[in-house]
Amino acid sequence: MEERLQKLMAQAGLGSRRDCEELISSGRVIVNGKRAELGQKADPSIDRILVDGVPLKAPEAYQYIALYKPRNVLTTVEAPDPRQTVRDLVPVQGTLYPVGRLDVDSEGLVLLTNDGDLANRLTHPRYAHEKEYKVLVARRPDDEQLDTWRRGVVLEDGHRTLPAQVIFLSAFGQGAWLKVILREGRKRQIREVGSLIGLPVVRIIRTRISTLLLGRLKPGEWRPLTPDEVSELKGKPLPQSPARRPNPRYNRQGKPPSTQSGRGMRTPTVRGSYQRSSASTGVNRKPQSRNSDSHSSNRKPRKPSSKT
Repeated sequence: MEERLQKLMAQAGLGSRRDCEELISSGRVIVNGKRAELGQKADPSIDRILVDGVPLKAPEAYQYIALYKPRNVLTTVEAPDPRQTVRDLVPVQGTLYPVGRLDVDSEGLVLLTNDGDLANRLTHPRYAHEKEYKVLVARRPDDEQLDTWRRGVVLEDGHRTLPAQVIFLSAFGQGAWLKVILREGRKRQIREVGSLIGLPVVRIIRTRISTLLLGRLKPGEWRPLTPDEVSELKGKPLPQSPARRPNPRYNRQGKPPSTQSGRGMRTPTVRGSYQRSSASTGVNRKPQSRNSDSHSSNRKPRKPSSKT
C-alpha cells in the first residue's frame, strides 16, 4: 500500500515526519534510483527506498517512554560533546527520539517515541497542544508583570508570544513559584520572557505535555506509557473503565528505584481523648463495679419510710 515517504520513514524510526521531510528536501532519499521529492508516495513492498544509501528498514513496534530529564542533559539522541543525552538515560532497545525540545538547563517531562505520527501531532503548531511548567523566578512578581506575560511579550527577534496562562503558586525566599501553561514552544521562550519583564528565571520544571503528566517520576527515572495514556495523546476517546495506575518507574539502569521500608508512610492518629490499654502499661487493672465499697461508702443512708 502506498504511503507518503515521510510517513514511511517515520514509521521506520528515522525521526518525526518533519525530520523526515528535511531528509527528503536535502536529497538524501532515493526511490527506485531517483531522488525523492516532498509529497511523493511509495510502497515499501514494491519500491526500493534508500536513505543515505541504506535500504529503509521495516517498521518497528511503537514505543512510548515518559522521562524526567535532569538538568544538564541534552534533549537529543546524539550529542556533539561528551554530555549525556536523554537517550542515554533509557536503556531500551530500538529507535527512540525525543518529541519537542527542553533546554539543557531545564528539567522535567520528556516524551520519547518512534511514532512519527504522534510526534507530529504533539509538535505541529496547528494542534496547539498545551505544555505546563513550574517556574521559579528570582523576584516576587506584581500584577502588572503577570498580566504582561499573560497577554504576550514581543521577543528580541520580533516574535510576539501567544497569550499564556500564568498563575502565582507560592512565595519562595525572595522569589516565587509560578505555573506557566503555553501553547507554543519557541527556544528558551520562558527564560527570555522572564528576563524582558524583570523576572529572571532560576528554574524550570516541565510537568505536563498535552494530557501526559510527569507524575511521581524523579530526575533520571522513566516509565512506559499505558495504552490509555497513548490513546489520550492521540485524541482517541477512552472506554469507560476504572482508573488505572501508571506503569512502574525505572532508573537509568533500567531497574525500579530503590525504596526504604516504611518510607513515606504515616502512623494514623486517633483524635480525641483515649485511655492507654493495660497491655501498653503492663498493669492489669480490675474494673470497679458501681456497687463496690468505694462507691457505697460515700452514699447517704436512706430515710425510713413513713408508711406503715
